[in-house]
Amino acid sequence: MEIPSTSEEAEPAADFLKPSFAFILILSVIACTHSGKKTEEAHALLRSDTIHITDEKKPVAIAGKKSSKPKKKIYLTFDDGPNNGTRNVLDIVQEENVPVTFFIVGEHVFASQGQRHNWNRLKAAGNIEICNHSYTHAHNHYDRFYELPETVVKDMEKTRDSLLPETNIVRAPGRNSWRIDSLQYTDIKKSKPAMDSLQKAGFIVVGWDLEWHYDPKTFLVQNTAEEMLTMIDSAFARKRMRYPNNLVLLAHDQVYHSSADSLQLRTFIQKLKNRDDYELALVSAYPAIRKHRVLADTTRAAIPAADTAKSPKTDTL
Repeated sequence: MEIPSTSEEAEPAADFLKPSFAFILILSVIACTHSGKKTEEAHALLRSDTIHITDEKKPVAIAGKKSSKPKKKIYLTFDDGPNNGTRNVLDIVQEENVPVTFFIVGEHVFASQGQRHNWNRLKAAGNIEICNHSYTHAHNHYDRFYELPETVVKDMEKTRDSLLPETNIVRAPGRNSWRIDSLQYTDIKKSKPAMDSLQKAGFIVVGWDLEWHYDPKTFLVQNTAEEMLTMIDSAFARKRMRYPNNLVLLAHDQVYHSSADSLQLRTFIQKLKNRDDYELALVSAYPAIRKHRVLADTTRAAIPAADTAKSPKTDTL
């Protein structure tokens, strides 16, 4: 039996497959075209999603731009320590990692073992600075204290010499007065000679722009954290401060001995940290103080040494 050749058998098969192959080819082209449309639609959808995602990130970019602008400075200061509230204040500011300034009373350091311990903690703490609030705090008899300017100077010098030799920044007890070069303000005129004497003795006297008030009988704060922020906003809006865009806030650390008042302080700091327009700073960074120190350093540098005071004589033609 003769077996037909492969080529003879393949020809009919090829003829039969020609229309099928063409049909399959057409289907493939249609499928590719359809797939291409789907791919293009997917790419378009991806582009649409990308645009949507970018739009969602726009507020973050805007917030970044806002934060790059110079922020208004708030100098949070605490008077009259070390005392029973100092520990709570120090714990809060360290846990929240914010800079604050303590104006301490010299004799309070030696009043008790607990207050001495608080003083040691202040000295060892980071992110804070300690400034001078006198030695006796005038024993709270302010009128009599300021009648003798030399007594006021000696009181400040006692704290400086025994505890704070590294700073000449002071706050007068019971008085909101300023003496930083041309920044001059005296709240009670009778104390003006004493303030002038402090400045002449080389002290920088810093007052305050806003106070966190408390009841002097109960030592409870009279303003909530939210109320303090509103007062700060108002002060900046009305430009009620000694130096533009720089506000010194006075508080007293003995007030934060209670847990409720300590909570208000922590809440205030946390809310302030979430604001893009404010930042906390140390009093030593106050613009007028910085300028004062730069000027003082420049003046000292300009004074020639004793052996080089005379310039060598030169002949000119």
